[in-house]
Amino acid sequence: MDNRIQEMKAKIVLLNQAAKAYYQESREIMPNIEYDRLYDELVALEKETGITLANSPTVNVGYEVLSDLPKEAHASRMLSLDKTKDVDTLAAFLGNKKGVLSWKLDGLTIVLTYEGGKMVKAVTRGNGEIGEVITNNAKVFANTPVSIPFKGRLVLRGEAVITYSEFEKINNQISEADAKYKNPRNLCSGSVRQLNNQITKERNVQFFGFSLVQAEEQQEAQVKNPALGISTTNSRKDQLDWLQSLGFDVVEYRMTSSETIHEDVEWFAAQIEHNDFPSDGLVLLIDDIQYGESLGNTAKFPRNAIAFKWRDELKETTLQRIEWSASRTGLINPVAIFDPVELEGTTVSRASVHNISIMRQLELGSGDTIEVYKANMIIPQIADNLTRSGIDNIPDKCPVCGGHTAIKNDNGVEVLCCTNSECLAKQIKSFTHFVSRDAMNIEGLSEATIEKLIARGLIKELADLFHVERFKEEIIEMEGFGEKSFKNLTASVKKASVTTPVRLLYSLGIPNIGVANAKIICKNCGYDWGKIQQLSEEELVEIDGIGVIMAEAYVKFFRDPKKQKIVQDVLAEITFEEVSYSQPAEQIFEGMVFVITGTLDHFENRDELKKLIESKGGKVTGSVTSKTNYLINNDALSNSSKNKKAKELGIKIITEEEFIIMGPLQ
Repeated sequence: MDNRIQEMKAKIVLLNQAAKAYYQESREIMPNIEYDRLYDELVALEKETGITLANSPTVNVGYEVLSDLPKEAHASRMLSLDKTKDVDTLAAFLGNKKGVLSWKLDGLTIVLTYEGGKMVKAVTRGNGEIGEVITNNAKVFANTPVSIPFKGRLVLRGEAVITYSEFEKINNQISEADAKYKNPRNLCSGSVRQLNNQITKERNVQFFGFSLVQAEEQQEAQVKNPALGISTTNSRKDQLDWLQSLGFDVVEYRMTSSETIHEDVEWFAAQIEHNDFPSDGLVLLIDDIQYGESLGNTAKFPRNAIAFKWRDELKETTLQRIEWSASRTGLINPVAIFDPVELEGTTVSRASVHNISIMRQLELGSGDTIEVYKANMIIPQIADNLTRSGIDNIPDKCPVCGGHTAIKNDNGVEVLCCTNSECLAKQIKSFTHFVSRDAMNIEGLSEATIEKLIARGLIKELADLFHVERFKEEIIEMEGFGEKSFKNLTASVKKASVTTPVRLLYSLGIPNIGVANAKIICKNCGYDWGKIQQLSEEELVEIDGIGVIMAEAYVKFFRDPKKQKIVQDVLAEITFEEVSYSQPAEQIFEGMVFVITGTLDHFENRDELKKLIESKGGKVTGSVTSKTNYLINNDALSNSSKNKKAKELGIKIITEEEFIIMGPLQ
């Protein structure tokens, strides 16, 4: 007995660490299939010994409440679901009863409460007993009604989710690689638990009801409409249909029985490839409410429902090698490259191993026979290593910079790190700035793409970005890329290779040298690059708008031998446009400072108006100060902060028409 208890304790520690890493820290320390195996072994030990320890994941559900949102206890404990991967088990579970089979959505469970036809409360599942109050956020869910025709007290449960397409859209708007979300569930969790519900609204969170908890009619307020009354129904399906009639989206479902369950599960499996909502399986619920409730609950599970997890399609293949992928966090992550296999309808040839601890568990070595699968039929993972030859040599040098590596212990997990603080993988921002719109303007090179190219050692410096055609095979294999995208990218690179001194100077990322200062410096040097990079501190501070600190950083940059090489290598790849840089005859706005706000009628956008002002010698800033001469705003009576500031400082507010009368278009 003692050995079994110790084994249980060891499994509980591993499972709880894995759950905390995944649900709270957005990282993985073991494959899903390994977690499921350990969990099933723990359940078997608990049944065998008759002992369940207090911290076992078989009796503890949900995440720990960590945010500053208000907390509230649920009226009754929200339980998890027992699970199976065997369809015959589902058939046996139903017996001669009908069932409701639906998606098990992978988001955040929410409890909504309505009174008098209005949403009055929304609470997350939390740890099953205490959740977080997110009412203001739920009111901006994209598809959720804030008022309904039913006037009694209504309580329902559902899942808040973010679609894969919305997830990709949001991640593509995030320039910082570290800030990108790992998966739709983590994005949804962060979006639902915001303190600012404007962010929730922008994330396009959707809610799908899956269970009616309570519907108390108020007879004196209830309209006599059969569609609004459900007090006599004994069917889960009828409840879902009724919720739909009130304006709620409900989880997609099919009615099933023990005779049709195999066919119905296959139907859902066929939808996965085209399903835009993240799902980690199915839920089977007994349709007969009274019978289901009469079954009661276990310590953790209700007996009227069960979850079905897809039986992973395993394929044997041969491990070719382990690639080491450096990230901007300094971690160097192992990636398994293996002979291509068909899994769930797609060809797979690589899978993340996540860290050295998992490598050691699997004893991965080149030439090993491994079993691979897709976690939740989506993410490639290694299930097992059948030959276990032992891990290959862990690199002592970073694949990107060649700097020394070190194995570190991160909360009990071994990870490989690059010790070089100047490693290019840690400087992704300088590359993304270089290709940005106001800099070299190379379209199609997202931060994620650049990070992958750097991680694989394909890009060593800025100049290498002009030779992406060398990496065609690697790029077209990346998510979201294909032949057409690659063709557009190479065309954009070619176009960017003919540029201006202003763009190049701004693209180098010199501290405090924004677009406006780059323009002023280039203008004062007659757009001669030789003069631009040879400016002294004394010459720089004589230029209007350039201070001592800015000048010191500028000179330090161009005197750094490493930076000199970077600049020279880029110069070898570009050609400056042959443009006449002679200034307009009349600089009518010389010395004037403008601020632009509000909508425009005569100019396409603020950039167009800004360029016109600067071409006439003026300067445009983002905020109103005592140095501002004019605030351009077509709505002079608005209560915007810029209008208020201008009035406080006695700065004139002019419309576009008044600006044009000043003569800039002549």
